[in-house]
Amino acid sequence: MVTITSLTTRDVRFPTSLDKTGSDAMNAAGDYSAAYCILHTDAEHSGHGMTFTIGRGNEIVCQAISLLFERVKGKKLEDLVADWGKTWRYLVSDSHLRWIGPEKGVIHLALGSLVNAIWDLWAKVLGKPVWRIIAEMSPEEFVRCIDFRYITDAITEDEAIQMLKQEEAGKVKRMEEAGRNQAVPAYTTSAGWLGYGEERMKSLLQETLSKGYKYFKIKVGTSIEQDRKRLAIARDVIGYDKGNVLMVDANQVWSVPDAIEYMKNLAEFKPWFIEEPTSPDDVYGHKAIREALKPYGIGVATGEMCQNRIIFKQLLMQGAIDVCQIDACRIGGVNEVLAVLLMAKKFGVPIVPHSGGVGLPEYTQHLSTIDYVVVSGKLSVLEYVDHLHEHFLHPAVIKDGYYNTPQEAGYSVEMKAESMDRFEYPGKEGVSWWRSEEARSILEGERI
Repeated sequence: MVTITSLTTRDVRFPTSLDKTGSDAMNAAGDYSAAYCILHTDAEHSGHGMTFTIGRGNEIVCQAISLLFERVKGKKLEDLVADWGKTWRYLVSDSHLRWIGPEKGVIHLALGSLVNAIWDLWAKVLGKPVWRIIAEMSPEEFVRCIDFRYITDAITEDEAIQMLKQEEAGKVKRMEEAGRNQAVPAYTTSAGWLGYGEERMKSLLQETLSKGYKYFKIKVGTSIEQDRKRLAIARDVIGYDKGNVLMVDANQVWSVPDAIEYMKNLAEFKPWFIEEPTSPDDVYGHKAIREALKPYGIGVATGEMCQNRIIFKQLLMQGAIDVCQIDACRIGGVNEVLAVLLMAKKFGVPIVPHSGGVGLPEYTQHLSTIDYVVVSGKLSVLEYVDHLHEHFLHPAVIKDGYYNTPQEAGYSVEMKAESMDRFEYPGKEGVSWWRSEEARSILEGERI
């Protein structure tokens, strides 16, 4: 028996604003950050989880994790995972904490970190990666991981079980493909950040193309003229007739009419989809954009800022999106992600997770593997950004255009102790980068 005894939270921030990594039309200079939690136990194993933010406010999420931890302090791991759906509902049922959600915002970001840490702990105790635990579940066990409250009008437990059973015939073959690292094709955003100059963008596109990538995403939303120039450069490098796919991402910067008009002006570059064209909460706005752009062959994608399974339910039931972009920790961890995978399967919408942030590729490689092996049975693609992986014990690895399927026990986001010490905010004098002279440009900007 393993008992959860205590919690450590770490406010870890990487100064990505210095070179504009992660820059887009809405977020010009973020510092990729992790509201990180470690669940300590009376055994040899600890559980590691994190939620991704971009800097200021990360400390608030850490405080919320500490509040939620009281729900699991002193609990036995075996009891928590025996009926995961019941446990998940218990974790969101503190009425005082629920009042400042419910099931959204800071409190839900914190929940994602805590829930994922429990999965990481369980996986380490079992000696398996998280994706394999779920792949080895029966359909009934899979469904018991989910709280179906609020989504039974979209999918019932019985429907979900039947859907999973229908995919079982090919599961052994797909497990073998996962073992050969052929379950999750990667796409790259590494060249697409808005803060990158044209030469850097072109060079990175050429580099990723030479590594076997076929899918490329570029940020848009500054001006039509500038975006047309950037997309022309991208198409010059990747071509139109080589099977290479272009995607664009506006990060919520437009109104609905602006999004439609803007994308019509970019249609000649033949993007597969426009990601986050407007507010992530605007279901009908996404639907209007999708319908307007359908004659131009442009799809609509969203999900990285969707609050919970209920927003995903509405997007899917209303036919508002062509691509469903789950995020590993914005919604409430593995369990809520599983609910979205099932709904997307029912409504025939492919899963293409959001992974543009520190630790996210490490997380989402598990989720895409689960989707392919267990739920959809169809190959999709997964975002990959080539930075900050060196800070993790088991970083995501791309080879021949595919993610290497994680085999180490856990959820792959355990960060190196020295990285946490060096980039903890504000951190210890003489240890943390944030106490250095080099950090002053960012810190002075914060005071402004």
